[in-house]
Order: sequence, then C-alpha cells, then structure tokens
Amino acid sequence: MQYIKIILCLFSLLLAIESYASDPLKDFHKYGELSDEEIHQKHQGDVLYGDLEFGFIANNGNKKSTAFKLKSNIYQDFTQWRNQFKLDALYREDDANDNGQHEVSASKYFVSAQGNYKVGQDNESFFLYADYLNDKFSGKDYTATVALGYGNRLFESRKDTVDFDIGPGLYLSKTDDETELPEGESRLKQGQLVRIALQWERNISKRTRFNQDVSMEISLSGLNDRMISETAIVSQVLGGVSLRISYSYRYNSQPEEDKVKADTELGATLVYSF
Repeated sequence: MQYIKIILCLFSLLLAIESYASDPLKDFHKYGELSDEEIHQKHQGDVLYGDLEFGFIANNGNKKSTAFKLKSNIYQDFTQWRNQFKLDALYREDDANDNGQHEVSASKYFVSAQGNYKVGQDNESFFLYADYLNDKFSGKDYTATVALGYGNRLFESRKDTVDFDIGPGLYLSKTDDETELPEGESRLKQGQLVRIALQWERNISKRTRFNQDVSMEISLSGLNDRMISETAIVSQVLGGVSLRISYSYRYNSQPEEDKVKADTELGATLVYSF
C-alpha cells in the first residue's frame, strides 16, 4: 500500500508540472525527432519543459527487494535566461534478514540548478551553478558545490554540437558521524575549485540521438576532485515516450575510509517528455 501511495504522488506531481507547460500535447509526436537545440527554440518562453523518467522494481520470493529510480531534466528558456534543473534519486530496500527486517541498501539523491545569462552572440553566456548530493552510503552527510563562469559552443555542425562551461567555485562537505576521523580533524571540509563541463550531442537519425555529458570539479585546496560522466542513447518509441539507454560514471579522488573511488550505473528506462 505504501508503494502505491508513492506512485500516485509521483503521478500527481507529473500532472502538476505538465499543467505549467504551454500546450503540452501540441505537436506531441515530434519530440523524438528534435535535437536539444530545436527543443529549446520551440519552447522559448515556456515556464517549464523537459523530461521525466521513473523506475520501479519489486521482487518477491526467496528474496524480497524494492527499488525506486526517479530522474528529471527540466528547463526554462526566456529571452535572457536559460535555466536547467536536474534531479537524480535512487532508493533500494532489501528483505535479506532472517527475522524479516528491511535493510536499506541504497539511498541517494542529487539535485542541481544552473542559470545561463545569454550575452553577445548566440550560445554565449555567463552561468551560475549549484548542486547538492546526499548519499547515505558514501560516508558523507552531504556534498555541495557552487560555481560561476563562462559558457560557449565549441563546435556546431549539421549533426553535432559541443558546448562547454568553465569557472571557479566553492566546495563544501560534511563527513557523517559514523565515520571515524583522526583526532583534531574536522568533519566539515571546504575549499576552492574549478568546474569544467562539456556536453556533446549527435543526431544519429530523425528519432535517435546520442548524448555525452561530462563535468569535472578540480580542487584547488587539496581536497577531493570529482567527475561525473553520463553517456546515453535516446530513441523515440511512441509520441512523447522515448527509450533511454545510459551509462553513468562517478569518480571521487578522496573517498571516505572503506569506500571505493568510482560508482557506475547502467540503465534502460522509458522517458516522458513534456
């Protein structure tokens, strides 16, 4: 019953977001045929547009487990500003104990927001970026960054576009209370960084495109460097529904004790565009 309530809440949220998009069903069949840049041009001035994906897996038998996956990429595009909001959440609960107690094996959510102020020629902008990561099994209570800088388009052709952002920023993290630290070492860490981000999109066909996003945060204070890479192929299935096959790679140069430096995720999900 609890899982049904969660699914109904997510469906209600989807309907609420859709109500803010202007004419969400207009030319619905064309979403899979448009590049990201064409989508931005089509929705310039809209309050919200983007895509949502949701996954739910429930196993029942010798071993019971339940997993939820929620991901979104939402935009606003106005005359001077283009804003982007991302959410990536994962929750998994296993019933692996003999006494039937539930054990949470994954609990993570990542949110980010970026505003690009358009200046000069097309695709040139100044950006302000912020993100927040809460991963229960990373050894940290939270990790957050803020950055600002300059963005532009490195390359553009009939099938390919490559955009980049670069700028300085600040890093903040807090080690959780369960992790033992050397005497005198603070759980709160902060420092300066340089953020570099690259986005490559290639139109493979009318209904299929390839996306490669890479962001790097290089510490200037001797703290950990971070890299997030996501490779995806998106292909239209029916109307505004597309199949998305993705591979994500997250790297942390200085993980907490007993934690690995890299996390990977391979997924195949259905994406709803509005």
